[in-house]
Order: sequence, then C-alpha cells, then structure tokens
Amino acid sequence: MERVTLRIPKQQIEEVERMVETGEYPNRSEAIRAAVRDMLNEQDDGDDRSRRDRNNRGWAKA
Repeated sequence: MERVTLRIPKQQIEEVERMVETGEYPNRSEAIRAAVRDMLNEQDDGDDRSRRDRNNRGWAKA
C-alpha cells in the first residue's frame, strides 16, 4: 500500500473523526479508503445518471 498525503478541510476531517469515534470505521485511513472505493465503484457503474451527477459534483466543496 502506498502512502498519500492530502489536504482536507478541517470540517471534513472532524466528520471523519466522528465516524471513527462511533465505530463506523476503525481509523481515518480506512474511512478515507472507503470513500475512495465508493467513488471508484460509482464511476464503474456506467449509469448515465451517475455520470451526469459526477460531472455536476463540486468535489472541492466542504
């Protein structure tokens, strides 16, 4: 597994921390890996609506 360094808005990290604290994920890394997996699975589904929604999504929004 490779290490990746990224910048994430504080509000988003706080939300991830809450998910870890409630036991939804064992740690921040696993929560972020799950988000990336979901994004990639969504991309692979080939649904025109999903593709259109992705194109309109504001990834940089907090």
